[in-house]
Amino acid sequence: MESGDNSSTAELMSRYVSLELGYGVPKDGWRICLAHEFKEKRKPFQAKDVSLSNIVEHIGLGVRYLKWWYKKTQIEKKAPFIDMFRAIPLRQIYGAPLGGIGGGTITRGWRGEFCRWQLNPGMYHYKTVIANQFTVCLRRGGQTVYQQVLSVERPPTLQGWNWGYCGEYAFYHALYPRAWTVYPLPGQNVTLTCRQVSPVIPHDYQDSSLPVAVFVWDIENKNDYPLDVSIMLTMVNGSGHKDDKSGGHWNEPFHLEKAGESVSGVLLHHCTTVNPYTLCMAAREQKSDREISHQTAFSPKGTCGVLWGDLIADGRLDSPTGSSPPTQKGEVVAAALAVGCPVPAQGHNDLEFSLAWDMPNITFGSREREHVRRYTRFFGTKADAAPSLSHHALTHYRLWERSIEEWQRPILQDSSLPPWYKSALFNELYFVVDGGTVWTELPEDSDVSGGLRSEDGGLPAQPAIIKEYGRFAYLEGQEYRMYNTYDVHFYASFALIMLWPKLALSLQYDIAGSVVSCDPTERLHLMSGRNSPVKVKNVVPHDIGDPDDEPWQRVNAYLIHDTADWKDLNLKFVLQVYRDFHLTQDTQYLQDMWPICQAVMESEMKFDTDGDGLIENSGYADQTYDGWTATGPSAYCGGLWLASVCVMCKMARLVNNEAAFQRFRDILDRGSAAFDKLLWNGQYYNYDSSGQDLSNSVMSDQCAGQWFLRASGLGDGQFQAFPKEKICSALKSVFDLNVMSFAGGQMGAVNGMRPEGVPDHSSVQSDEVWIGVVYGLAAIMIHEGMLEEGLRTAEGCYRTVWERLGMAFQTPEAYCEKGIYRSLAYMRPLSIWAMQLALDTSQPRDQAPKTTTTPTDQAPQTTTTIQTETEGEPGQKESQDQGHIP
Repeated sequence: MESGDNSSTAELMSRYVSLELGYGVPKDGWRICLAHEFKEKRKPFQAKDVSLSNIVEHIGLGVRYLKWWYKKTQIEKKAPFIDMFRAIPLRQIYGAPLGGIGGGTITRGWRGEFCRWQLNPGMYHYKTVIANQFTVCLRRGGQTVYQQVLSVERPPTLQGWNWGYCGEYAFYHALYPRAWTVYPLPGQNVTLTCRQVSPVIPHDYQDSSLPVAVFVWDIENKNDYPLDVSIMLTMVNGSGHKDDKSGGHWNEPFHLEKAGESVSGVLLHHCTTVNPYTLCMAAREQKSDREISHQTAFSPKGTCGVLWGDLIADGRLDSPTGSSPPTQKGEVVAAALAVGCPVPAQGHNDLEFSLAWDMPNITFGSREREHVRRYTRFFGTKADAAPSLSHHALTHYRLWERSIEEWQRPILQDSSLPPWYKSALFNELYFVVDGGTVWTELPEDSDVSGGLRSEDGGLPAQPAIIKEYGRFAYLEGQEYRMYNTYDVHFYASFALIMLWPKLALSLQYDIAGSVVSCDPTERLHLMSGRNSPVKVKNVVPHDIGDPDDEPWQRVNAYLIHDTADWKDLNLKFVLQVYRDFHLTQDTQYLQDMWPICQAVMESEMKFDTDGDGLIENSGYADQTYDGWTATGPSAYCGGLWLASVCVMCKMARLVNNEAAFQRFRDILDRGSAAFDKLLWNGQYYNYDSSGQDLSNSVMSDQCAGQWFLRASGLGDGQFQAFPKEKICSALKSVFDLNVMSFAGGQMGAVNGMRPEGVPDHSSVQSDEVWIGVVYGLAAIMIHEGMLEEGLRTAEGCYRTVWERLGMAFQTPEAYCEKGIYRSLAYMRPLSIWAMQLALDTSQPRDQAPKTTTTPTDQAPQTTTTIQTETEGEPGQKESQDQGHIP
């Protein structure tokens, strides 16, 4: 594996001409030369890419979608939740996003540009703001000898600046939530390393919510004489959006001294009618040799030669006092902050900047309700927190880094894990922050219970965990704009439950509350052409709403299918409830969720139409593969059903409900027999049991039920749903066919493969690779002792996305073998953390798991009727070392 890793990194770094490796840059991560060009340029999947046979089959959907799309975009002037006609084009530019969880994000590209903005909750704006730059000034003996914008761009504006830094001299390195850019300055014997730090810290529910990032510039002077070095950050008041020119925006300098530490900078007040915010550039007056200066306002139009000359004259800016006048309509304003320090001959020094954005109070697209972001619990709701946020960031980022290093170190130092995996595991976590993520406080008048109280089999109006840790939501994808899409979260949830378990449980309480609620409003569903209610009682919602509407209040933004009849959503809730309990041992959570699990399983029973203990699919795409029809019992939904029934048996034992145990035990016995009889073909489980031409396709995701049982410490003994030898045989078939017989074994696992070794082209999804499904497949392979096959399977996806297709920090839902991809920046690939759970729990008993428990994150044990027990041995305490991750 090492040789492959080295050769692929060599491709991304092949144009790097310097020998400099930077200051403190780690070995592991994703590394790319700033001059690299990706050879392969893919196109997004659009309506025109649907095959003729699928067009004929879905002509009604096409007509109904077109009518709906026209009404949404042209009449209502809203963005469709999925836009099949205006997919985001692939820009192979993105790097690690800035900021913590749920406060909005600003993404910097790997070449240093500020290029993707999500300040309005859940709504993305893709615009490179060219004036947002870092510039370096070197001075020797009182004279400026070198001044350069640290950008490879040569824009038509700002011609008074020195652009065109040679990208062959620099490289970018990402190990999220940190990133490094190394700039050897040609001919100067000076190397700059910019380290970008965001407060994304597992098991931390305070600083991880902060909308801030820190840039630390390490300066290495390899000359025999000292230098004075200044770094200047320039920022536009805005994000490149049309509202930058709406007028009324203004800037002001500030200085804040607190607890013996001082910071100075510029506040950029962006005074829009909806969701106003303040951007803040700041620097720390840490040492006597630091000099901080600023330019409160300049116009980022024309040559901007005055600002450039101001810095070149003496390495500092004029630093006027007072605020700038509000902008006129059509006018854009920017600001600059410069920090300087001496660097001794053959020596080192560093400079620190922070960037913060304070948008404490938010409204979604409907403008009906105001929500308060999580970080306001610590920094207030008055929209005056930017100086304090900056002060906190600049005085605490070293503590953040220490926590990040302690978390990542055991994995990075594990020599048995290949380098590509270490990069994938941490860098895919970007989506927890940059998935249009919101993290809000629960309003005092909110009732999340759906109206059904605990004493009636429901929930408290305000569950303690949501009151304490807030509400969390992330998008299905930046292009598929629905919050907490539950069939997809099933895969992605491993990242949350392992790293921020309180957020995972909070999300579950929100889903549970919406289960027992209903919305009888009739609406047209685009696939069937039939009207049906928005939300039916006692079924799991598809999503909790569209950020362009009013999430949490109006659920199920998805209207292609009526998901009340989907077969997987209820099952995925039950499976997550027990997995979450297994990993947290939170007995209150299990007690609260048990009646909800009973309700959704009761709703699911109607899909067992012949009473054999096994549910049937209904002859359309009634599950997460919403373009791939299944008829009768199927490997995917049937497997999830059996796993859920097995989990219900386990939970029934824990809550001392013997009647429920016996009922589900009987269903499990009968259902397992039917599953084997109807789907097992001697090598693997058939796609479905319809007997149609393609019903014996090999589905890569056929062992999803067993995957969740293994992740929950089940799958053997009394709580077993599938024979181990059949699971291993099925996984071997998937590896041989879906992985190794597809694209030379280099692109992961195709969703559907024919037994003769060609992809199943029967639907728009059967011949796709779903990266998040592949990571889940790799996890079950690891659980079942197929470590090498699991790593090989997942490696194909990482190499394809991050090294061949240029999709770093925008991992899509899907790609085909050639030509197209679908839905950039998608939730499901967070399932790579399921691989880490599998690795942790596959360790011999005498080895400590790699991902460790944080004691402060443990749920308090409450006095309930729930027992914890060792599998198959009622009444005994469950072992705390069964992959116990908080």
